[in-house]
Amino acid sequence: MNPSPRDRLYELLPALYRARDAERGEPLRALLTIIGEELARIETDIADLYADWFIETCAEWVVPYIGDLLGVRHLRQLSEVVDFSQRAYVANTLRYRRRKGTAPVLEQLARDVTGWPCRVVEYFERLATTQHLNHVRLHSPATASLRNANALALTGGPLETVNHTAEVRRIASGRGRYNISNVGLFVCRLQPYVVQGVSPQPASDPPDGRYFFSPLGNDIPLFNRPRTEIEITQLAVEPDLPLPLRRRALYDDLEAVRAGIAAGHPVKSIYLDPARPAFQIAVPDGTGQFVPIPAAEILICDLGDWRHPPTSKTYAGQSLPIRVAVDPQRGRLAFPAGVVPSDLIVSYTYGFSADIGGGPYSRRATLAIAAPNDLALTVAQRSGGDHTTLSAAIAAWQASSVTTGVITVLDSATYAEDLAITMTPGRALVIQAADGRRPLIRLADHLRVTGNGDRASLTLDGCWIEGGIDLAAGSLERLVIRHCTLVPGWRLDVTGSPQFPNRPSIHAAAPNPDLRLELARSISGAVHLAEDSDGLMASDSILDAFAPAVPACAASNGERIGPPASVIRCTVRGEVRVRQIDLISESIMFGRVLVARHQIGCTRFSFLAAGSRVPRRFRCQPDLALAAFAAARNRPIAALTAAQRNAVILSVTPSCTSTQFGHPAYMQLAHSCPTAITQGTEDGGELGVFHLVQQTQRLANVRLALTEYLRVGLEAGVLFTS
Repeated sequence: MNPSPRDRLYELLPALYRARDAERGEPLRALLTIIGEELARIETDIADLYADWFIETCAEWVVPYIGDLLGVRHLRQLSEVVDFSQRAYVANTLRYRRRKGTAPVLEQLARDVTGWPCRVVEYFERLATTQHLNHVRLHSPATASLRNANALALTGGPLETVNHTAEVRRIASGRGRYNISNVGLFVCRLQPYVVQGVSPQPASDPPDGRYFFSPLGNDIPLFNRPRTEIEITQLAVEPDLPLPLRRRALYDDLEAVRAGIAAGHPVKSIYLDPARPAFQIAVPDGTGQFVPIPAAEILICDLGDWRHPPTSKTYAGQSLPIRVAVDPQRGRLAFPAGVVPSDLIVSYTYGFSADIGGGPYSRRATLAIAAPNDLALTVAQRSGGDHTTLSAAIAAWQASSVTTGVITVLDSATYAEDLAITMTPGRALVIQAADGRRPLIRLADHLRVTGNGDRASLTLDGCWIEGGIDLAAGSLERLVIRHCTLVPGWRLDVTGSPQFPNRPSIHAAAPNPDLRLELARSISGAVHLAEDSDGLMASDSILDAFAPAVPACAASNGERIGPPASVIRCTVRGEVRVRQIDLISESIMFGRVLVARHQIGCTRFSFLAAGSRVPRRFRCQPDLALAAFAAARNRPIAALTAAQRNAVILSVTPSCTSTQFGHPAYMQLAHSCPTAITQGTEDGGELGVFHLVQQTQRLANVRLALTEYLRVGLEAGVLFTS
């Protein structure tokens, strides 16, 4: 047996000295243990110094120094972006320079400095021109083929093959594209998230073989799970990008798989490779084990009318089975008529802007770890947990005498339960999803919290919650909602519209003088708190009441003035009616903010709706725009006409790609959003919940890097695929 690092030096001594040392209580061993620990630290430091010679293995703080040796231009540090590093940019610098100016290099460059997948389009290749007879380009006809539906579906995007006539508007402004000197960099702002083991929502009750991929029962587009590009010379194609899956592309892919089987020459699926499938459907076999349906047995079609697929298709005289039909653009699946699986789970990829709300992204930094004296319980719907339901796990904790309980949900299944929690003084409960999981808690009505909550706390982390949270008077002192999605409007219909838009996601009855609600990296509907409570602390979150005039944060009855609040880097759609604002910072408030006490607190670097009454303002919009407009005309703001004021306010009003919950670009700032909003924070970033994405800094990095690697005479424009 090898000696431990602590005894390594001691084991080098002759056995005689070790025997005499043992007789004296081993003082020599204690001394050599201390020396051995210091020796181990020196050896580790030497190993780290050697690793720091190489960009692949060096510490993060060494990356800028290696870059300086190569003459790499300094970029803006994206400090808030998780797991983002300039290591790839520095590592690929020499390869950039060897192939400077080529489209694959520009593509890889944009990917390395932003962390976003990118596709580069050289627009002189997309011009309809008269061709030289000695250099005929058969792949580039001047007219589009109306028979090629696949090519027509890609028109206007980064993957189009249709040619256009020239336009003279500049591409740098994002208006022009098709010209000899133009190069377009299409970046993908929406990131892919792979969620596994989801319980799909049946389209009818009882189930008849038709399901939504979304456990909420709404249509969602499925996204591609991008492949890893191996070589810098490779130009990204559709399977390499996190784009919404198209029916035609997926249909052609699976048709090729079935044709290969019929011909005796198997073909691997591009999108549904078992190693990295974009989506997967699994049903139990005879032993109860879930087995994925092979790609060759999946039919891609339009399920807008919910038709059932055939049971087979014929290829070269050979009949191949069809077990399920999938519509990737609507996120629907249907089995053949009369086929209803006894159980069903799906895995799929969806798109969203950032790690906000419940999701399968890493949350290791916030996961609660049970202490030795705490009660740790696990929940898994099918197997592998201490309990199969959340209600059973909560009951087990309440029946115990342990002060702190940590309940961890191990899967992404749907838990349809009627939950109630009774708190007692000094107790704390954490309900969290395991890292990489996103369970849905479907409440029958409310998650009811009752009891005596003196010094009691409840934490929810990493879950989707369909329904509301109702806090009885005096039931809690602290409620923490972290990395959660409390579905605005409680439930969604097929189109994604809320079924109960007037119901708040969190309701706390009065009196509740010690209650403090902490909302972090979460999505929620309206919040109604007791007037006498400690209030709301919201950061990096979305509060959505569906209309600017509807209370998003107010008293328990939704009408009176609510408790104190702080809103930091949030996007709020609805009115905020509170007694006191401690801080509004770098936020977008689509509704009015009405504060009773103006002498306390501060509002800074935020957009406020017209008619807001808030504490002292510092560099807020539209105040800055109105002041600049009035100064340019040498007039006071009060002298501006109503039409002038409205025009200025409209020019700096934020616009979103989508305001519908469930849309991949939900609350994402639109590309046409005013610069005052996209660069309005203290660090020059965008206002609102997606400030942590640091889009402005990413785009600035691209433009800075392009000055070195773009060929002379070319002009580049950064465009968005989403």
